[in-house]
Amino acid sequence: MERLRGLDGAFLALESPTTHLHLLGTLVLDPSGAPGGLGFRRLRSAIGERLERVPPFRQRMLEVPFGLQHPVLVDDPGFDLDYHVRRTAVPAPGGPNELAGVVAEIAARPLDRHRPLWEFHVVEGLDRGRTALVAKVHHAIIDGVSGAEVLASFFDLSPDPSPRPLFRSAASPGPGPGGERPPPDAGGGDPGPGWSPPPLPGEADQWRQVVADLPGHVDAVARGVTRTVRAARALAGRGRMGGAAPPTPFEAPRTSFNRAISPHRRVAFADLSRSDVRRVTTVLGGTANDVVLAATAGGLRTVLSGRDEDVETSLVALVPVSVRTEEERGALGNRVSGMLVSLATGVVDPVARYRRIRDGARAAKERHRTLAPDLVASWGEAALPVLATRLTRLVTNVRLFDHVSPVCNVIVSNVPGPEVPLYLAGARLEALFPLGPIVEGVGINVTVFSYLDAVHVGVQACWDLMPDIGVLARGMEEALAELVAATDRHQRPVPWWHGELPA
Repeated sequence: MERLRGLDGAFLALESPTTHLHLLGTLVLDPSGAPGGLGFRRLRSAIGERLERVPPFRQRMLEVPFGLQHPVLVDDPGFDLDYHVRRTAVPAPGGPNELAGVVAEIAARPLDRHRPLWEFHVVEGLDRGRTALVAKVHHAIIDGVSGAEVLASFFDLSPDPSPRPLFRSAASPGPGPGGERPPPDAGGGDPGPGWSPPPLPGEADQWRQVVADLPGHVDAVARGVTRTVRAARALAGRGRMGGAAPPTPFEAPRTSFNRAISPHRRVAFADLSRSDVRRVTTVLGGTANDVVLAATAGGLRTVLSGRDEDVETSLVALVPVSVRTEEERGALGNRVSGMLVSLATGVVDPVARYRRIRDGARAAKERHRTLAPDLVASWGEAALPVLATRLTRLVTNVRLFDHVSPVCNVIVSNVPGPEVPLYLAGARLEALFPLGPIVEGVGINVTVFSYLDAVHVGVQACWDLMPDIGVLARGMEEALAELVAATDRHQRPVPWWHGELPA
């Protein structure tokens, strides 16, 4: 047994009927160059071949009695590949809107905690003969960076990879040598070389583990308190130094999309040009993440204007920050913290807005460095799951965020991806649209993934709060175009008759 630690366990404890804490990636595949074509059976076989690279994909969570500690990971003796790799189709004409509708339905269903916490949905019927694979994995297993590394385990750098042994489970025999599926009554199969899971541990074994881990839990509480006190002192010291301070929690203004959420979801996709992003950072400085925040700010201004809501008060974004060290690269789980950044949505000029965001993000990074990188994870480790779960359910049941200000207005994540083409079962990956979870009070999540020459944007939102989700997606594209045009004008030399010498 291996116990979930820190944020890994917290992401399970903080889940509720309305807050589904899984991550999704919508992978669009072009099968035109795949030798022999691409079908569900071939994709299922390719996925089965690589499962041994991701051990948690064949492990399930085992709850600790009374929720006294975080669950443990155990090998699932009843692993069934057919449960996890599913097949569906989009309605005609199979465009981005139809795909987004199918993905929203997948996102709205929580994962079954009695099985390994992942699903891959093969989506057929897309236009131009393309196929999509919707990967759905619980946040308890991966964060954004490790999620990209997990998906990389299933891909190749060429369309003709070398064959690998097929993973088969006793509950679900895989395809035969020719790719054909065995009949339903074919019985058990080879569970895979080197993998023979033991029976699930009994309640007595779990209680022994709980008692053995009690001293560690007490230490986790002490470490959390100590790090919090140190962080508070450091922040107080920085505050006395002056300068513009980043936003604090619950300082964000209330909007129509910052309320209690429902379990239903909407999804939209957008594409940003990587060269446009680089052009802005080259001329105006800053980072690619600053440009993504500026595009999000512009899109949200469009949404608020369309709803006749206040656009003068600047919205606040929660930006997840990876604290993964070089030694932790390739490891699963969560090594993430977060910072609050003002989106300067009250600033009309796109260049001035970008500069405000850029400087605000820099200040937020400085504050984040002041805090212990693992402060959030420390409290995730220290909190009793049973208390965290009950508090989360209470917040949901009383619809608390219909009455109080939100922690932030939107969650914005940026996951860097490769600049070389990837292939799955011989099919070329054309695009990958990531989707992060929404939480109570924050009805929108914007996540981007850079791949080749594009930055793919996935927007997930509460169905009830964001009927105009497409306005946000298109607004982000338009905001970047506006920023690029303003950047080009800013770069041009000012004529001497405007009061300055030519550059």
